[in-house]
Amino acid sequence: MKNKNNIFIYIFLLMMSIVFVFPFYFMIISATNASVDVTSGSLLPGKELLNNLKNVFEQTDMVTALKNSAIIAVSQTVLALIISSIAGYAFEVYRSKWTDIVFNIILMSMMIPFAALMIPLFKFFGRLSTINPMIGFNTYASAYLPYIATAFLIFYFRQNTKMFQQELLEAGRIDGLSEIGLFFRIYMPTMKNTYAAAAIITFMNAWNNYLWPLVTLQTNEMRTVPLLLSNLGSSYAPDYGLMMIAILIATIPTLIIFFVLQKYFVAGMLGAVK
Repeated sequence: MKNKNNIFIYIFLLMMSIVFVFPFYFMIISATNASVDVTSGSLLPGKELLNNLKNVFEQTDMVTALKNSAIIAVSQTVLALIISSIAGYAFEVYRSKWTDIVFNIILMSMMIPFAALMIPLFKFFGRLSTINPMIGFNTYASAYLPYIATAFLIFYFRQNTKMFQQELLEAGRIDGLSEIGLFFRIYMPTMKNTYAAAAIITFMNAWNNYLWPLVTLQTNEMRTVPLLLSNLGSSYAPDYGLMMIAILIATIPTLIIFFVLQKYFVAGMLGAVK
Protein backbone atom coordinates (compact mmCIF):
# COMPACT_ATOMS: atom_id res chain seq x y z
CA MET A 1 0.00 0.00 0.00
CA LYS A 2 2.86 2.31 0.89
CA ASN A 3 4.58 1.66 -2.43
CA LYS A 4 1.39 2.47 -4.32
CA ASN A 5 1.08 5.77 -2.48
CA ASN A 6 4.69 6.57 -3.37
CA ILE A 7 3.99 5.89 -7.04
CA PHE A 8 1.07 8.34 -7.03
CA ILE A 9 3.22 10.93 -5.29
CA TYR A 10 6.02 10.55 -7.85
CA ILE A 11 3.55 10.77 -10.74
CA PHE A 12 2.03 13.93 -9.27
CA LEU A 13 5.46 15.50 -8.71
CA LEU A 14 6.50 14.59 -12.24
CA MET A 15 3.39 16.21 -13.70
CA MET A 16 3.88 19.37 -11.64
CA SER A 17 7.55 19.50 -12.67
CA ILE A 18 6.54 19.36 -16.33
CA VAL A 19 4.02 22.17 -15.80
CA PHE A 20 6.64 24.43 -14.21
CA VAL A 21 9.56 23.53 -16.47
CA PHE A 22 7.71 23.62 -19.80
CA PRO A 23 7.57 27.46 -20.10
CA PHE A 24 11.36 27.62 -19.64
CA TYR A 25 11.84 24.81 -22.14
CA PHE A 26 9.61 26.57 -24.67
CA MET A 27 11.50 29.84 -24.15
CA ILE A 28 14.88 28.19 -24.76
CA ILE A 29 13.64 26.25 -27.79
CA SER A 30 11.94 29.31 -29.25
CA ALA A 31 15.18 31.29 -28.92
CA THR A 32 16.70 28.88 -31.47
CA ASN A 33 13.83 29.16 -33.97
CA ALA A 34 12.62 31.71 -36.48
CA SER A 35 9.50 33.72 -35.70
CA VAL A 36 7.30 31.61 -37.99
CA ASP A 37 8.40 28.43 -36.19
CA VAL A 38 7.62 29.94 -32.80
CA THR A 39 4.11 30.93 -33.85
CA SER A 40 3.52 27.43 -35.21
CA GLY A 41 4.35 26.00 -31.77
CA SER A 42 7.52 24.13 -32.67
CA LEU A 43 8.99 22.22 -29.71
CA LEU A 44 12.17 21.16 -31.48
CA PRO A 45 15.47 23.08 -31.52
CA GLY A 46 16.08 25.23 -34.59
CA LYS A 47 19.10 26.71 -36.30
CA GLU A 48 18.42 30.41 -35.77
CA LEU A 49 20.08 30.87 -32.36
CA LEU A 50 23.12 32.78 -33.61
CA ASN A 51 21.00 34.83 -36.02
CA ASN A 52 18.54 35.76 -33.25
CA LEU A 53 21.42 36.59 -30.92
CA LYS A 54 22.98 38.81 -33.57
CA ASN A 55 19.68 40.58 -34.28
CA VAL A 56 18.90 41.27 -30.62
CA PHE A 57 22.13 43.24 -30.22
CA GLU A 58 22.00 44.91 -33.64
CA GLN A 59 18.31 45.83 -33.78
CA THR A 60 17.68 46.69 -30.12
CA ASP A 61 19.37 48.61 -27.31
CA MET A 62 19.84 45.45 -25.24
CA VAL A 63 23.31 46.42 -23.95
CA THR A 64 22.04 49.82 -22.77
CA ALA A 65 18.95 48.25 -21.21
CA LEU A 66 21.06 45.66 -19.38
CA LYS A 67 23.34 48.41 -18.07
CA ASN A 68 20.39 50.51 -16.88
CA SER A 69 18.72 47.55 -15.18
CA ALA A 70 21.98 46.50 -13.53
CA ILE A 71 22.66 49.97 -12.11
CA ILE A 72 19.11 50.32 -10.79
CA ALA A 73 18.88 46.77 -9.40
CA VAL A 74 22.27 46.84 -7.66
CA SER A 75 21.72 50.33 -6.21
CA GLN A 76 18.24 49.43 -4.99
CA THR A 77 19.43 46.15 -3.47
CA VAL A 78 22.36 47.66 -1.58
CA LEU A 79 20.42 50.64 -0.24
CA ALA A 80 17.34 48.58 0.61
CA LEU A 81 19.36 46.01 2.56
CA ILE A 82 21.18 48.67 4.58
CA ILE A 83 18.19 50.92 5.34
CA SER A 84 15.59 48.18 5.90
CA SER A 85 17.91 46.08 8.07
CA ILE A 86 18.76 49.08 10.23
CA ALA A 87 15.03 49.76 10.65
CA GLY A 88 14.18 46.11 11.41
CA TYR A 89 17.10 45.88 13.85
CA ALA A 90 16.08 49.07 15.65
CA PHE A 91 12.41 48.10 15.90
CA GLU A 92 13.35 44.84 17.68
CA VAL A 93 16.45 45.75 19.72
CA TYR A 94 15.12 49.12 20.94
CA ARG A 95 11.56 47.95 21.30
CA SER A 96 9.00 50.09 23.13
CA LYS A 97 5.32 50.92 22.98
CA TRP A 98 5.93 53.79 20.59
CA THR A 99 8.18 51.84 18.24
CA ASP A 100 5.52 49.11 18.07
CA ILE A 101 2.93 51.72 17.08
CA VAL A 102 5.19 53.06 14.32
CA PHE A 103 5.93 49.51 13.16
CA ASN A 104 2.22 48.68 12.96
CA ILE A 105 1.64 51.82 10.89
CA ILE A 106 4.39 50.69 8.51
CA LEU A 107 2.77 47.26 8.23
CA MET A 108 -0.57 48.87 7.43
CA SER A 109 1.07 50.57 4.45
CA MET A 110 1.41 47.12 2.85
CA MET A 111 -2.36 47.18 2.27
CA ILE A 112 -2.05 50.20 -0.03
CA PRO A 113 -1.58 49.11 -3.68
CA PHE A 114 1.32 50.74 -5.48
CA ALA A 115 -1.03 52.03 -8.18
CA ALA A 116 -2.62 54.26 -5.54
CA LEU A 117 0.79 55.76 -4.73
CA MET A 118 1.80 56.52 -8.29
CA ILE A 119 0.14 59.94 -8.55
CA PRO A 120 1.65 61.24 -5.26
CA LEU A 121 5.04 59.81 -6.28
CA PHE A 122 4.72 61.39 -9.72
CA LYS A 123 4.02 64.82 -8.20
CA PHE A 124 6.81 64.34 -5.65
CA PHE A 125 9.44 63.50 -8.26
CA GLY A 126 8.11 66.23 -10.51
CA ARG A 127 8.86 68.70 -7.74
CA LEU A 128 12.26 67.10 -7.17
CA SER A 129 13.03 67.53 -10.87
CA THR A 130 12.78 71.30 -10.46
CA ILE A 131 14.83 71.32 -7.24
CA ASN A 132 17.50 68.74 -8.06
CA PRO A 133 17.48 67.20 -11.56
CA MET A 134 19.96 64.52 -10.37
CA ILE A 135 17.18 62.70 -8.50
CA GLY A 136 14.17 63.82 -10.53
CA PHE A 137 12.47 62.18 -13.49
CA ASN A 138 14.51 60.20 -15.99
CA THR A 139 17.31 59.39 -13.53
CA TYR A 140 18.41 56.12 -12.00
CA ALA A 141 17.62 57.45 -8.53
CA SER A 142 13.99 58.12 -9.42
CA ALA A 143 13.58 54.45 -10.41
CA TYR A 144 14.87 52.91 -7.17
CA LEU A 145 14.33 55.50 -4.40
CA PRO A 146 10.67 54.51 -3.76
CA TYR A 147 11.80 50.95 -3.00
CA ILE A 148 14.79 51.39 -0.68
CA ALA A 149 12.67 51.05 2.49
CA THR A 150 9.75 48.70 2.01
CA ALA A 151 7.38 47.48 4.70
CA PHE A 152 8.02 43.87 3.72
CA LEU A 153 11.81 44.09 4.11
CA ILE A 154 11.55 45.94 7.42
CA PHE A 155 9.12 43.28 8.68
CA TYR A 156 11.37 40.51 7.36
CA PHE A 157 14.47 41.81 9.13
CA ARG A 158 12.61 42.45 12.36
CA GLN A 159 11.21 38.92 12.45
CA ASN A 160 14.66 37.44 11.84
CA THR A 161 16.18 39.73 14.47
CA LYS A 162 13.93 38.03 17.04
CA MET A 163 16.19 34.98 16.70
CA PHE A 164 19.37 37.03 17.00
CA GLN A 165 21.25 36.38 20.24
CA GLN A 166 21.05 39.59 22.25
CA GLU A 167 23.94 38.37 24.41
CA LEU A 168 26.27 39.15 21.51
CA LEU A 169 25.25 42.80 21.71
CA GLU A 170 25.83 42.90 25.44
CA ALA A 171 29.27 41.36 24.96
CA GLY A 172 30.06 43.95 22.31
CA ARG A 173 28.99 46.80 24.60
CA ILE A 174 31.24 45.45 27.34
CA ASP A 175 34.13 45.41 24.84
CA GLY A 176 33.47 49.08 24.11
CA LEU A 177 31.74 48.91 20.74
CA SER A 178 29.41 51.76 19.82
CA GLU A 179 25.83 51.07 18.74
CA ILE A 180 26.87 51.58 15.13
CA GLY A 181 29.77 49.20 15.62
CA LEU A 182 27.43 46.60 17.12
CA PHE A 183 25.29 46.70 14.01
CA PHE A 184 28.03 46.59 11.37
CA ARG A 185 30.55 44.36 13.15
CA ILE A 186 28.29 41.90 15.00
CA TYR A 187 24.74 41.98 13.65
CA MET A 188 25.44 42.09 9.90
CA PRO A 189 28.04 39.25 9.79
CA THR A 190 25.85 37.08 12.01
CA MET A 191 22.75 37.62 9.87
CA LYS A 192 24.42 36.90 6.51
CA ASN A 193 21.78 34.27 5.61
CA THR A 194 19.01 36.79 6.16
CA TYR A 195 20.81 39.37 4.04
CA ALA A 196 21.36 36.84 1.24
CA ALA A 197 17.66 35.92 1.09
CA ALA A 198 16.65 39.59 1.17
CA ALA A 199 19.21 40.39 -1.54
CA ILE A 200 17.74 37.77 -3.90
CA ILE A 201 14.17 38.98 -3.36
CA THR A 202 15.09 42.66 -3.71
CA PHE A 203 17.30 42.17 -6.77
CA MET A 204 14.67 40.10 -8.59
CA ASN A 205 11.96 42.66 -7.83
CA ALA A 206 14.18 45.51 -8.98
CA TRP A 207 15.31 43.71 -12.14
CA ASN A 208 11.74 42.79 -13.14
CA ASN A 209 10.11 46.06 -12.11
CA TYR A 210 8.05 47.51 -14.94
CA LEU A 211 5.30 49.89 -13.82
CA TRP A 212 7.22 52.66 -12.03
CA PRO A 213 10.22 52.73 -14.44
CA LEU A 214 7.67 53.06 -17.25
CA VAL A 215 6.47 56.28 -15.60
CA THR A 216 9.74 57.81 -14.45
CA LEU A 217 12.21 56.77 -17.18
CA GLN A 218 11.05 58.85 -20.13
CA THR A 219 13.74 58.43 -22.79
CA ASN A 220 14.91 55.44 -24.81
CA GLU A 221 18.45 55.81 -23.41
CA MET A 222 17.15 55.13 -19.88
CA ARG A 223 14.95 52.13 -20.71
CA THR A 224 15.38 49.03 -18.56
CA VAL A 225 15.13 45.43 -19.75
CA PRO A 226 11.38 45.00 -18.94
CA LEU A 227 10.60 48.19 -20.85
CA LEU A 228 12.65 46.98 -23.81
CA LEU A 229 10.88 43.61 -23.82
CA SER A 230 7.50 45.32 -23.66
CA ASN A 231 8.46 47.51 -26.60
CA LEU A 232 9.50 44.45 -28.64
CA GLY A 233 6.17 42.77 -27.97
CA SER A 234 4.12 45.83 -28.92
CA SER A 235 5.51 46.22 -32.44
CA TYR A 236 3.24 45.71 -35.46
CA ALA A 237 4.97 42.49 -36.57
CA PRO A 238 6.98 41.18 -33.57
CA ASP A 239 9.88 38.84 -34.19
CA TYR A 240 9.16 36.12 -31.64
CA GLY A 241 12.53 34.45 -32.06
CA LEU A 242 14.25 37.73 -31.25
CA MET A 243 11.87 38.30 -28.33
CA MET A 244 12.60 34.88 -26.84
CA ILE A 245 16.37 35.29 -27.02
CA ALA A 246 15.97 38.72 -25.41
CA ILE A 247 13.88 37.21 -22.61
CA LEU A 248 16.44 34.45 -22.18
CA ILE A 249 19.24 37.01 -21.84
CA ALA A 250 17.14 38.99 -19.35
CA THR A 251 16.71 35.97 -17.07
CA ILE A 252 20.43 35.15 -16.84
CA PRO A 253 21.39 37.75 -14.16
CA THR A 254 18.61 36.69 -11.79
CA LEU A 255 19.49 33.02 -12.29
CA ILE A 256 23.13 33.72 -11.47
CA ILE A 257 22.23 35.66 -8.32
CA PHE A 258 19.88 32.93 -7.17
CA PHE A 259 22.23 30.00 -7.73
CA VAL A 260 25.19 31.80 -6.14
CA LEU A 261 23.19 32.62 -2.99
CA GLN A 262 20.90 29.58 -3.06
CA LYS A 263 22.09 27.87 0.12
CA TYR A 264 21.99 31.16 2.03
CA PHE A 265 18.53 31.89 0.63
CA VAL A 266 17.03 28.68 2.04
CA ALA A 267 18.63 29.23 5.45
CA GLY A 268 17.61 32.89 5.48
CA MET A 269 13.96 32.17 4.66
CA LEU A 270 13.90 29.64 7.50
CA GLY A 271 15.29 32.25 9.83
CA ALA A 272 18.54 30.42 10.51
CA VAL A 273 21.16 32.42 12.40
CA LYS A 274 24.71 31.10 12.67
